[in-house]
Amino acid sequence: MIKIVDIIKVLEAWAPPALQESYDNVGLLTGDRSDRCTGVLCCLDVTEQVIDEALQKGCNLVVAHHPLIFRGIKKLSGGTGVERALIKAIKNELAIYAIHTNLDNVLSGVNGKIASLLSLQRSRVLLPKETTLRKLVTYVPLQHTEPVRQALFDAGAGQIGNYSECSFSVAGEGTFMPGAAARPFVGANGQRHQEKENRLEVLFPVYLQGALLEALHKAHPYEEVAYELLPLDNANHTLGAGLVGELAEPVEEAVFLTQLAHRFGARPVRHSPLLGRPIRRVALCGGAGSFLIPNALSAGADIFITADLKYHDFFLADGRMILADIGHFESEQFTIELLADNLAEKFHNFAVLKTSINTNPVNYLWHK
Repeated sequence: MIKIVDIIKVLEAWAPPALQESYDNVGLLTGDRSDRCTGVLCCLDVTEQVIDEALQKGCNLVVAHHPLIFRGIKKLSGGTGVERALIKAIKNELAIYAIHTNLDNVLSGVNGKIASLLSLQRSRVLLPKETTLRKLVTYVPLQHTEPVRQALFDAGAGQIGNYSECSFSVAGEGTFMPGAAARPFVGANGQRHQEKENRLEVLFPVYLQGALLEALHKAHPYEEVAYELLPLDNANHTLGAGLVGELAEPVEEAVFLTQLAHRFGARPVRHSPLLGRPIRRVALCGGAGSFLIPNALSAGADIFITADLKYHDFFLADGRMILADIGHFESEQFTIELLADNLAEKFHNFAVLKTSINTNPVNYLWHK
């Protein structure tokens, strides 16, 4: 039997809630995580229609990119669409889970999906997150170093970019005197003991600290484990906002913009003036990404693709790159597919569905 918490564990291993931005509200918004899951419906936005669809299809869990509860809610009287959706979900014991900026901030998340649709190569984070890395230092008897090292790797430590199982160790000698109540692994109570040990160091993302310390204490032979946790100023280049990558071959500007419009169903693509040179390096950010314009410029992007640009934002291109606004829904619509594919891969023979409802609130009037 699959429970809602089983789905949540997969989502949070992929995009830990600790990676959300300070203004966000991710996680389980309604429902009981211990309930049996009858099916999952993936969507971009939670609306009353989406909740109706989930109920009709026998799904008691909706996984959405945009949180239904985003700003403060002071009453539930059904006066707004958000209130009505919440009331309907709660009445029908429907769980709603939001995975928003935490999914934006992982390489395999929203922006990684956009990059794959554009066939970008050598993609990297445009604005790496800071203060997300720490170093664990511990001291292990020589013959126990490898089991402890492996336990830390298994818990997620030692990842640096495209390299895994990264660590450093150096031999030395430790001393300690077990007290009367101690049960020492080596040495005798009341006598100072000298032990040849390795100083073992690994890097890890902050959100793994609890799991890492648990693994350390389970694998380490000592009754009292000596360790240090050191904060680092290093930018984590595997986490952060936006992506930048390269096209396999340069593409003429107008051709690229036309392909962009077709691929994302963008009507229209709002863009800054063309520069008369081919596009090779592409920066992007799903949703509202104007804050990344300086980073795209610094990265040498020929074009920055995002949404929700204001009039004055287009001046910031400064004749150095093209800014292209393809629309908020248009830029993030494939997140639905991303969520469904990720869950379906982990839960075989289980109902993981994609909403059939277009929740884009923006429409266009065309006239001659």
